[in-house]
Amino acid sequence: MSGSLKSRLHLNIPEVWLRFVLALLGLGLAFTSALFSTVAREAGNLYATIGLASGALLLATIVGLTTIPYLARRVFAERMRNAFDYDVTFPGIVYVLLTVVLGIAALNTGNNLLYIVVAVMLAAIVVSGFASAQVLRDLELDVRVPEHVFAGRMVPARLILRNLSRWRPSFSVRVSAMRAPQSVWKRKSPLKKDLSIFQQTAYFLFLAPQQELRAELELKFASRGRYRETGFGLATRFPFAFVTKTRRVELAREIVVYPAVDAARELVDVLPMITGEFETFTRGRGYDLYRIREYLPEDSARHVDWKASAKSGSLKVREFSREDEPRLRIVFDNPAPGSVPAASYEAAVQLAASTAWHFANEDVQVSFLAAGCNAGEELYRFLEYLALVQPKAEASVLESLPESNDYNLILTTRSHSALPPFLAACSYVIELGQPPALAATNKETAPDRSLGFPRG
Repeated sequence: MSGSLKSRLHLNIPEVWLRFVLALLGLGLAFTSALFSTVAREAGNLYATIGLASGALLLATIVGLTTIPYLARRVFAERMRNAFDYDVTFPGIVYVLLTVVLGIAALNTGNNLLYIVVAVMLAAIVVSGFASAQVLRDLELDVRVPEHVFAGRMVPARLILRNLSRWRPSFSVRVSAMRAPQSVWKRKSPLKKDLSIFQQTAYFLFLAPQQELRAELELKFASRGRYRETGFGLATRFPFAFVTKTRRVELAREIVVYPAVDAARELVDVLPMITGEFETFTRGRGYDLYRIREYLPEDSARHVDWKASAKSGSLKVREFSREDEPRLRIVFDNPAPGSVPAASYEAAVQLAASTAWHFANEDVQVSFLAAGCNAGEELYRFLEYLALVQPKAEASVLESLPESNDYNLILTTRSHSALPPFLAACSYVIELGQPPALAATNKETAPDRSLGFPRG
């Protein structure tokens, strides 16, 4: 219809403006007809009154059916992109109540001065709404978050606000994350975490035209998991603080928070034993004798050279040449739901992440493996798996673990004796769910203490 209307009128005018002008003309004619119908009624002309009133009603109906839906469709998409929320402030409530009181007084007394005051106060409300909308209309927001985030560590984030207007400045703008409204009838579960990225707000006092300002925020996440924001809000109380007007900005951001890799108690206790077993394995898996040296506390008793020890009067051990570079494989065997308590499971995930982070930063070739995650040597891929993993009933990864010359660090609910034979001699097992929690490859040196993984 829009194309045919322009072609019939042969006017080089935008369709929206043409329909708007025609709507104003139609409503003007309807208003004029309504006024003349009132004059005809006072003059006692019944037929003229009915005709003019019917004509006014017909014109208003035609405008409503043809012009208003078209304009509404054009405005709908723009309003969805720049939707506004309104929150009346306490000063705004007081101001409205005062306006109502003065309006009632003006009606009762007929004082023209009161009418002028009420008109000015109502005009201030209109100006406030228009000005606040203009302040927020041409603003563009960009949010930058770090790529790798660990639980318990402070990380920087950046909010960038741009004023795209060529001539209009913006005042008193506050940026915050939008929160989905909670229904009063739906009881919120106390166990459900609010996995949102931003809890702080950023405030910009003044943005000149074509200006860009930045706000640096510090983020800290208490636990691992996926955190996301679906939108942000640009809010202002300018100019009179009657209403807090918020413009919704559809801007999605997501962060995968890795488990904490700080030196937790479990890591401090287990790391020396893992390192000792691994170094013993890498030194002793060759076949050519490299040297005979003094015994160290982390050396295995099976490498003691008793003949050399008897001659020297002190313990000596045989050290063999390595056939290749030391390689370590960290295996996380995800337990079934209910096999270990939730706190123990989280401690196990943190221990796996901490050991992976430690050895990845050492002079060790380390690879990572878990059920549904063959990360290879990609550390951050393994950390992302640990960030999102939950107990799941599935086949143990140990059943399909490929044979290799790597030394294995395995976190599992299985005991050391239940491992496949080829893993028994080249693995260090952190057993989840049975004290003592650690079962070393060398049973004589296995520590007899729990690291906090009791069976549930």
